[in-house]
Amino acid sequence: MKKLYFLFYYLLFSFYLSAQIYPSFGPEIKVTINGLTFDAMEPFISSDENTLFFNSLNSGGNTNLYYATRINDSIFNYVGLVGGTFDSSPSHLDAVASLDSSNTFFWVSLRNYPTVFENLKRGIYFSGNVNNISPVYGNFNIYTPGWLIMDAAINPQGNLLYYCNAYFNSCAFGMPCDARLGIAQKVNDSTFNKLINTDALLSNVNNTNYIVYAPQVTTDGLELYFTRILKTTVNSEICVSVRSAIVDTFSIPQVIHSNLGFVPEAATITTNKQKIYYHQKNSTSTFEIYLRYRNLITDIENIELKNEVVIYPNPSHTNISFNVNSLKEEAGDVEIYSSIGKLVFSNKSTKCNSPIDVSFLAKGIYIITIKNKNKIYKNTFIKE
Repeated sequence: MKKLYFLFYYLLFSFYLSAQIYPSFGPEIKVTINGLTFDAMEPFISSDENTLFFNSLNSGGNTNLYYATRINDSIFNYVGLVGGTFDSSPSHLDAVASLDSSNTFFWVSLRNYPTVFENLKRGIYFSGNVNNISPVYGNFNIYTPGWLIMDAAINPQGNLLYYCNAYFNSCAFGMPCDARLGIAQKVNDSTFNKLINTDALLSNVNNTNYIVYAPQVTTDGLELYFTRILKTTVNSEICVSVRSAIVDTFSIPQVIHSNLGFVPEAATITTNKQKIYYHQKNSTSTFEIYLRYRNLITDIENIELKNEVVIYPNPSHTNISFNVNSLKEEAGDVEIYSSIGKLVFSNKSTKCNSPIDVSFLAKGIYIITIKNKNKIYKNTFIKE
């Protein structure tokens, strides 16, 4: 009976294993915005990658939305304010741009709040200007003083809004006392209502120990990027959660980037999923935008090299070894991933047939990958 149990989950897991690998990204590259003389925060890259939206310092007031045009991936030319979004009132805030494929532009604004509780706005973007502006209505708004839409991102198709409900009430470090993500579906151009199963879909993402905010989703809906801060601290982490299909629950988050004291936040991902942009302080405490390229070698697909890998013993209690037919005794870089795609073991230059201690792993099914030159070999094994 025990063997049948493992066999069932082994087969089920093998079917989904390629979709459960988390993306990873290479070293950060500072983005230059020619002509910009102030902080740049909360970046958003347009689907054609030709326009980079961002806002000025978001520290409690006088925050505006700006844009720059692309020279290359890491160099942009500053243009100026996003027309139509400027608010001349004292201590105003207009921030966190988002744009769908039909040029509907979303951003958060404190204009007229709390007279108007709907502090997420929308309009039509064209050539540096936003027109036909209106609040975004719907039951994702919380109509209680102190609650705001802190961040929001529209998916490229324009039918799903990923938002952050945040509660402000003089909490530590000027941050929200509580912040969590939700998903709302389009009813009409200016109204979105919460998905009935939004709490279930984000059950691994929303964690009461963290302030969770700054969502961004890939075009296929399978990768959710967000920022979280452990409550009572200022330690921010840029995270990603993944899933195999859009009806599935997002996975337990994996941290992409943390940098104590420099506040990395607000990752935005390109349409092709190959680049992320985010903001972070520099050595002089000015916020700048940074770029990272996706590590394609760890974005593992079901390549035709699985049959070359033999894992033994399998199942195993303590140690495993591997043999790759085409490598003989040659060494490879070994990584082991859990069933939700979390990296649990990594070792450089491990020779074939050398024992690997897996006694520390919990019972379950794992993916082992062996990287050698430009090839990736992988298979699964059971830890008993």
